[in-house]
Amino acid sequence: MMKRRDFLKSSAGSLIAAASSGYGISGFRNRKFNVLFIAIDDMNDWIGPLANHLPKAKTPSLDRLSEMGVNFTNAHCASPACHPSRVSVMTGVSPGRSGLIQNVFKSSGKPTWRENKVLKDTITLSQHFRNNGYTALGTGKLFHALQWWPGSECPAGDWDEYWPTAEKPIPQWQRPELVPDSEAGLTKGRPLGGASQLFGAHPLNIADEKTSDYKVVSWAVSKLNKKHNNPFFLGCGIFRPHIPWEVPKKYFDMYPLEDIQLPPHKKDDLKDAMSHGREHWHKWVLENDKWEEFIQGYLASISYSDAMLGKLLDGLEQSRYKDNTIIVLWADHGMHIGEKQNWEKFTLWEESTRVPFMWVVPGVTDAGSKCSSPVSLIDVYPTLCELTGLPVPKQCDGKNLTSLLKKPSDIRDAPAVTTYRFRKKIDGKTLVGASVRSHRWRYIYYNSGFEELYDHNNDENEFTNLANKPKYKVVKDRLKKWLPEFLK
Repeated sequence: MMKRRDFLKSSAGSLIAAASSGYGISGFRNRKFNVLFIAIDDMNDWIGPLANHLPKAKTPSLDRLSEMGVNFTNAHCASPACHPSRVSVMTGVSPGRSGLIQNVFKSSGKPTWRENKVLKDTITLSQHFRNNGYTALGTGKLFHALQWWPGSECPAGDWDEYWPTAEKPIPQWQRPELVPDSEAGLTKGRPLGGASQLFGAHPLNIADEKTSDYKVVSWAVSKLNKKHNNPFFLGCGIFRPHIPWEVPKKYFDMYPLEDIQLPPHKKDDLKDAMSHGREHWHKWVLENDKWEEFIQGYLASISYSDAMLGKLLDGLEQSRYKDNTIIVLWADHGMHIGEKQNWEKFTLWEESTRVPFMWVVPGVTDAGSKCSSPVSLIDVYPTLCELTGLPVPKQCDGKNLTSLLKKPSDIRDAPAVTTYRFRKKIDGKTLVGASVRSHRWRYIYYNSGFEELYDHNNDENEFTNLANKPKYKVVKDRLKKWLPEFLK
């Protein structure tokens, strides 16, 4: 296996060679570059390249990838749930326009999102590449699917090949022997509880090779080892660190329980903020003294998924395609680990919306670059089109990031907008809201009329809601214009 230092040196050399050969933006239109499209599930900003938790997660592969190209440090999902976020990435359509702003947990045998009036005739990203001479290959979780859910939102006809299948994209997974909560001395009411204990953390006494993500990545690497007659679009979806936090024991051993630190939090943090209606999750965690244990499980799962990424990057580096492949990595949304008394996602705060987002584009990106401009995951579709010389479908709402890839120090005026429909009602009305994240501010507006405003220059944890202070009216008015039309 190539050492990390040698890999970076080789990658930097490849970029320089590509640039000197004339493969700038215009060069892409004359030569079809491959695309390695990597999705990671439920990964927040605790990773090394974003370092929003101390001690930060041990993520050498993400560190390595960020040093190869551009790391977007202010990137946000378009909706903080698996289903709407992934559909928005794969169609380029804003959830604020389509209205697809919540999860689904049933499959009718075909993608339910196709029933949406705005989305029914859209061309998915993989299909668009197929239509333009690419071979579309996929594996793992790219559209919404769960390991315990017999169904998928992935359209099978949009791929040349999908492993294991588009309808069941995640292979068999290993689970520990679970002890009933009553026998373990735990209180009733575990979220996603029952015999399944899907909200939990357990080390597995198995090798990486037995895990589902390892099998997914191995299949992707096998495709990198083959000769392709056409350029390829290869999508690889890594399921961890999604719950349950069950990965091989060696990853738990990286984070001794006695060294675990809680994230920054305030006991009364919801006093000036909108309740997300999920406080009972945190209540159960505190009642059973599980906070540190679950943090350990989440960190272990991050490091496990990072190791899977490393295997994938090694596969590309050792392939014939290392010098002519664009890499884009994204996570579908962030993750609360007890902040604001919440676990998982499903909010409009930083913990839910901020995501890892990295690009490596031969001849365009400079190794080790960072961009702090606010960007959205719906920007992926038009950017890949521009870089590969494909036309941008009219359906796309996102912005082309090519100028930021070339010059990451620029600041884009447009903020990142995140929209979500909550599973709670106020005065009989389903709660819906949107967050507008600029370089400095986060403004949140709910259809109940409630507002939140946070100044990230002075309050990165979003502890103090400034929305009711008159002196910030001008800030709110400036950000309001970016809200989806149905909330204005």
